[in-house]
Amino acid sequence: MYEIGDKIVYPMHGAGVVKDIEEKEIFDTTQMYYLMEIVSEGMEILIPVDKADEVGVRDIVTSDVIEKMLDSLEEPSDQMNGNWSKRYQDNMDILKSGDIFDVAKVVKNLTLLDRKKGLSTGEKKMLTSARNFLISEMVLVQGRSKEESLQVIEEKI
Repeated sequence: MYEIGDKIVYPMHGAGVVKDIEEKEIFDTTQMYYLMEIVSEGMEILIPVDKADEVGVRDIVTSDVIEKMLDSLEEPSDQMNGNWSKRYQDNMDILKSGDIFDVAKVVKNLTLLDRKKGLSTGEKKMLTSARNFLISEMVLVQGRSKEESLQVIEEKI
């Protein structure tokens, strides 16, 4: 169980801090929730305590892992599906995992595709979301600003 002040990652949203642990009644069910503030978005979300593992909540990574992730952005891009809807679904499944290296691959591949031929509106939103996911963890782990983190990501790709 996480405690107030713990830094955690929520897949599809990013890294943040547990601001509170509250008992709430939602849809006639009372249970405990983590109140998490996502640092890159400035938003708060409620995560049921008993579902945290199930939805993939994890501890933030170390600075060494961030550096390895950034190095992975310099590697050649992966072969992506040419079919837009299949590629979108594949990337969505990857993002749901919350694995920092997998999210970095999605950011790298979509960024390179965008530079080459552009992205659809849906994939642009996905790229922004995935990039913000990486940025949020960089902000918490390395103390960089959002702008500095974005710049480092862009330079590595």
